Amino acid sequence: MGAGHDHSHGGDTRVSRMLIAAGILTTFFVIELVTALMINSIALLADAGHMLTDLVAMFMGLTAVLLARRGSASPARTYGWHRAEVFTAVANAVLLMGVAAFILYEAFERLGGAPEVPGVPLIVVALAGLIANVVVVLLLRGDSEKSLAVKGAYMEVVADTVGSIGVLIAGIVTVTTGWPYADVVVAVFVALWVLPRAVALARAALRILSESSPTHIDVDELRRALRDVPGVTEVHDLHVWTLVPGKDMATAHLTSTDDSARVLGDARAVLAARGLAHATVQVEPPGCTDDCSGPPEPDSGSHSH
Repeated sequence: MGAGHDHSHGGDTRVSRMLIAAGILTTFFVIELVTALMINSIALLADAGHMLTDLVAMFMGLTAVLLARRGSASPARTYGWHRAEVFTAVANAVLLMGVAAFILYEAFERLGGAPEVPGVPLIVVALAGLIANVVVVLLLRGDSEKSLAVKGAYMEVVADTVGSIGVLIAGIVTVTTGWPYADVVVAVFVALWVLPRAVALARAALRILSESSPTHIDVDELRRALRDVPGVTEVHDLHVWTLVPGKDMATAHLTSTDDSARVLGDARAVLAARGLAHATVQVEPPGCTDDCSGPPEPDSGSHSH
């Protein structure tokens, strides 16, 4: 089952969990934003900003999952809407980096003149936000490994959980020591925590969009394994790529003088052993190139699903 393409009850459960998580995040985003503006806390504003990206990621991810579940509804989209998840992940990463950059700028502006921020409201709101984030993390954790769209939202909530802990620490330091820069320091820490994770998410998504081979598959080793199939004399047009996480694809042309059906079966086994169950294998006679004309040999090609 590919990520994001789920017509089962499990897919319905994923959607319901995302809706519940979105409701929780909306409530605490409003609480954090209003409180941050009232007490002039940049750390709390940073946490509210990250919670907003959580919300955007959640709704974009939910849209991507629902679109992907429609499958190949049109001849113009034979892969359906699977890639909607990947585009969503790129948008989420860009949004995260933008929020982090804004917070770093605001923190720099406050150097040398940090305003007084009351610590008690920071502690109360941070505790509430922390509880909300932990609940959402538990809701999304299982599905985050099956869908890049859900993973994007999950990563943002995890980052926001760290942010809530930071705000809580800032509140405690402010109450106990009166140090005015605790709020600014925590805001910078939260922004720097998020940036590398946003970059990693963007790289993973862009790797898929650029049709790069999956990092867990050694293409040279795969080529040698196919070449070692009894009867195969040549392997060409070997391509491996990822449609969405959990759905790796492959194509291969094999030159052989042996029984095509047997060679095809052995090649399927080689591919399946490496997680490439979604593959197209073509077995060709010697001398056949990409511009071969005429009808194919019996059983000369097959789609392995």
